[in-house]
Amino acid sequence: MLRRTLIASVLALAAAGAAHAATATVGQPAPAFTLTDTAGKTVRLADYRGRTVVLEWTNPGCPFVRKHYDSGNLPATQKGAQGQGVVWLAVNSTEKASADYLAPPQLAAWLQERKAAPTAVLMDEEGTVGRAYGARTTPHLYIVDPQGTLVYAGGIDSIPSARPADIDKATNYVKDALADVAAQRPIATATTQPYGCSIKYKAPA
Repeated sequence: MLRRTLIASVLALAAAGAAHAATATVGQPAPAFTLTDTAGKTVRLADYRGRTVVLEWTNPGCPFVRKHYDSGNLPATQKGAQGQGVVWLAVNSTEKASADYLAPPQLAAWLQERKAAPTAVLMDEEGTVGRAYGARTTPHLYIVDPQGTLVYAGGIDSIPSARPADIDKATNYVKDALADVAAQRPIATATTQPYGCSIKYKAPA
């Protein structure tokens, strides 16, 4: 019962956060950014102009993130996307003071243990990029088309739970949206409700 209550609270908090206005807007140019990955390399969104890019907000301390990684769902989705030439950038906007924060080597190791396959894992401890996109939950997914336009924003799938058993029953919105982008057709479902844990942003100075 306690576990159910905690999960319900997390969902409610995430939904409340998602209600805030976001800077990034589907159908408009995706906000430019420059971040450092877990290996210390500088990564710019502009580096991938001409390719489809998925942005995935992540936090290993979140049970919803663990659901999709421990089950193999997110690694499989990442690999499927990369097989189509898609760039996948995982972004961690957890502030350093949070109990959920993992330093770059530990974050990279956690993902590697789960056979994750992002193109890069980006550190956004100041929360600048997360706030620019209006990212509110982990996971929270965005897709940028080859022209630099934000074409999808929302959840990874259609069942907002922390139960791995629900994955096979859910519609994977990211897979469907990537298929639409590849076919050069309008995305059938371009905006969905993200679900998960609230992002542990650094408090404004």
